[in-house]
Amino acid sequence: MLGSESFTPRAVTLDPRPTGINGLRRRAEVARHGERRTDPHLVVEFIPHLRRYARALLRDRDAADDLVQDTLERASNKLPLWRPGSDMRAWLFTVMHNVFVNQRRKHRPEVALDAEQLPEVVVMPSQADGLELADIEKALHSIPAEQREVLLLIAVEQMTYDEVAKALSIPIGTVMSRLSRARDRLRRIMNGGG
Repeated sequence: MLGSESFTPRAVTLDPRPTGINGLRRRAEVARHGERRTDPHLVVEFIPHLRRYARALLRDRDAADDLVQDTLERASNKLPLWRPGSDMRAWLFTVMHNVFVNQRRKHRPEVALDAEQLPEVVVMPSQADGLELADIEKALHSIPAEQREVLLLIAVEQMTYDEVAKALSIPIGTVMSRLSRARDRLRRIMNGGG
């Protein structure tokens, strides 16, 4: 025995939300399938997807991180507007699209540059994959932004046509049309037809 003191257990209050990686997974499941309460931590699972899309869309890591930050801030403020049971991922991409469009309206329009005006990327000749990737990136950024958005959401983020239509607030026919034009233009550019 340690002494004559009596042991009195203290009441412990447990947080009903699981923590750690399992907690994040649980909250992501709730986001996918719905639950009445809205928890701002539900968006954590989708941050890598938002970052990847933003980087491909903007081609500038700092600007992409700013876009993700602005998207998360807006989503956090608007989380009570998200309908439990609806697709959290599609909702977040809708928020990102709206933030992106609003930012683009505020700034001067992009100046289109010819591929010849862009600085050359120095890559060792043995890195054929790197050269091909640079060519694809250059070609991707030569297609119109509306077509690029649809192409990236479908090809990179593997969203369905319906999810893209909802995220961008456009009809599904417009999604299919923009995707078709983007693929055709990308194919022509990659085949040297510009």
